Amino acid sequence: MQYYVSPFNKEAKLKFPKKITIYDTTLRDGEQTPDVCLNPEEKLEIAKKLDELKIHQIEAGFPIVSNQEREAVKSIANEGLNAQIISLARTKREDIDRALDCDVDGVITFMATSDLHLEHKLHLSREQALNVCMNSIEYAKDHGLFVAFSAEDATRTDLDYLKRIYKKAEDFGADRVHIADTVGSISPQGMDFLVKELKKNLNIDIAMHCHNDFGMALSNSISGLLAGGSAVSTTINGIGERAGNTSLEELIMALRIIYGIDLGFKIKHIQELSKTVEKYTKLPVHNNKPIVGRNIFRHESGIHVDAVIEEPLTYEPFLPEMVGQKRQLVLGKHSGCRAVKAKLDQCGVEVTKDELCKIVEEVKKNREEGTYIDDEVFNHIVKTVRGPFDI
Repeated sequence: MQYYVSPFNKEAKLKFPKKITIYDTTLRDGEQTPDVCLNPEEKLEIAKKLDELKIHQIEAGFPIVSNQEREAVKSIANEGLNAQIISLARTKREDIDRALDCDVDGVITFMATSDLHLEHKLHLSREQALNVCMNSIEYAKDHGLFVAFSAEDATRTDLDYLKRIYKKAEDFGADRVHIADTVGSISPQGMDFLVKELKKNLNIDIAMHCHNDFGMALSNSISGLLAGGSAVSTTINGIGERAGNTSLEELIMALRIIYGIDLGFKIKHIQELSKTVEKYTKLPVHNNKPIVGRNIFRHESGIHVDAVIEEPLTYEPFLPEMVGQKRQLVLGKHSGCRAVKAKLDQCGVEVTKDELCKIVEEVKKNREEGTYIDDEVFNHIVKTVRGPFDI
């Protein structure tokens, strides 16, 4: 058995769409994280690893930003990856031309639609914004591109206007529309309502692009799928502006293990992919980050360790090897005899019961005095208690 989750999950009788598309925007929205700048070689390596994972679409970048960005997107598009390669474009012909120069399969063209953005950022009326959007969609489709139209700040946009602009996008040939929850301001219940309302008017795919300002990006993405959406935007390690985006690894594993939706991803590559992005972005993954965090499969508490030694799934919902992680038993203040005995067995060292108890006592004492119990410290404790030994 590789995982064991609550049997009550199945009782909810949830219905997901038959086909779900995951498009990863680590190389575009993820790179918009303050202080992050990836060079073309780094972007290409991340794209290759996403392809190994079997991701459906890679949003490779925003070509109009710079010549180096154009070079990066073009190299990814011409690498022969299985994933569909798409790029971001403003609702401007020059942006779409730049995307075409990069040989991408498609574009995400976007326009802010909330009155807040229209008034204070774009200085456009609703009608002006609508006309600009349609011209760019039509131009991109005339050049044979897959086209997704993203309404920026969609979740704070007037519903009737949002319905109108999405329907217009469909009429002009858009293949998919994106709900951009630009500042993470919608709730899962709100997303459920919004997607269901849009489904009444639309006959094309609906995607969720969620930000994590209130820690609900993953929940909002799943809620959107259950309401009838069919695509989700993600980033590796959940990076992105402010609090980041929906985490790729969290979404994949939640769908697969909690909801029983296997999208065919090669999840053994998840940890390697996470480490690669951590390395190039220089954004450290928090120790308690779900799925890929350092502590996810590390155990110190004596009660937990005793059970994990006998059956790992007592304190792990799935086995670490599934995502390329490893289990680690950590010695410290909360360690008991069984954990210390397991460590001694690894070292090939035999001790008496009294020596074992003394070693446990010294482990606790050292940790409470501020010393981390690494191999060197542990070996010193054991040698102090029972004398020199060879490992």
